[in-house]
Amino acid sequence: MNIKIVTDSTSDLPQEVAQDLGISVVPLFINIGDKGYLDGVEITRKDFYTNLPNYDVHPTTGTPGTDAFTQVYKKLANEGASEILSIHISKSLSATVEVAESAAMDFEQVPVVVRDSQQLSTGTGFQVETAARMAQDGKTIEEIIKALDDMAERSFVAARLDTLEYLRRSGRMNRFMTGLGSLLQLKPILTMKNGLPGSERVRTAIKAEALLIKMLEAYQPIERFALLHTNAPTEAEGLRSKVSQIIPEGKVYSMDITPVIGAHIGPGAIGYAVISKNAVGKKNN
Repeated sequence: MNIKIVTDSTSDLPQEVAQDLGISVVPLFINIGDKGYLDGVEITRKDFYTNLPNYDVHPTTGTPGTDAFTQVYKKLANEGASEILSIHISKSLSATVEVAESAAMDFEQVPVVVRDSQQLSTGTGFQVETAARMAQDGKTIEEIIKALDDMAERSFVAARLDTLEYLRRSGRMNRFMTGLGSLLQLKPILTMKNGLPGSERVRTAIKAEALLIKMLEAYQPIERFALLHTNAPTEAEGLRSKVSQIIPEGKVYSMDITPVIGAHIGPGAIGYAVISKNAVGKKNN
C-alpha cells in the first residue's frame, strides 16, 4: 500500500513540510492583466501583496483544467502510488474540487479519492499534512478519511481584514459581504467552518483583534494553531503574543496566505487556523 496525497496551492503549508512528506501541490492561477501566473511558482507572495494596491486592473484567480490534475495523478501512479487522496479548498469558495473530481473520474491507473476539506488556507493544510503522515504510517484511505472528517468538525479559520476594498474590487466573494453593507471603514472578520463562510462586523482594528481572540478562546483546548496573514508578519506575531498562553507550545506555522485568496481580501489581513481538541458546536461559526 502506497497512498499519495495531492492538494492545491491554497492549502498554505510550508514548502518544506510538503516536500518532506511527499505532498504534490497543484498550483492555481493568478491573472494580472493579460498574463497568468502559477501560484507559488511564478510569483512571490511578497511581490504580489506589495504591488496589489497599484495594479491597473484588479487581479483575478482561476482553477487549472483537468489536465493539471491528471498529470499529477499519472506521475504518482507511475512512481508506484497504489491510491491517491486529493484534498482541496472548500467547494463553497472554488471550483477546484469539481475539476479534481472530473480528472479523477477519468483516471484509470489507480483509484483517486477527491476530498472537499470544507476549509481554506492552512485549515485545509492541516488536513493535508495529517493525511500524509497517516499514509506514511501505513493507514488505509478509509482510516485517513475518518480522521479528517473528525478534524474538519473541530477546525476553524478566521481573519481580520484591513479593508473591504479588495472584496469590492474582486466581485468574487460577495457572499462574505452579506449584511456588511458598503461601509469600507469596517474591519470585518471573515470565518470558515464546516464549509460555510461567515462574517462579523467590527469597526476598529482593536475591536477586531479582541473578537479574534474571543473566538479562539472558544476552541480551547487547542490541538493545532497556525498564524495567517497577507504580508503582515509583524501584526501576526503581535496576535501570537497575545494568545501565547492558550495555543500549543512548540513551532507554530506563520503563513503568508496564497494570493489566490489574498486577491480578494487584500494586504494587511491577520488571523489563524485552529483545530480544537474537542468537538465545537456550530455556534462558533
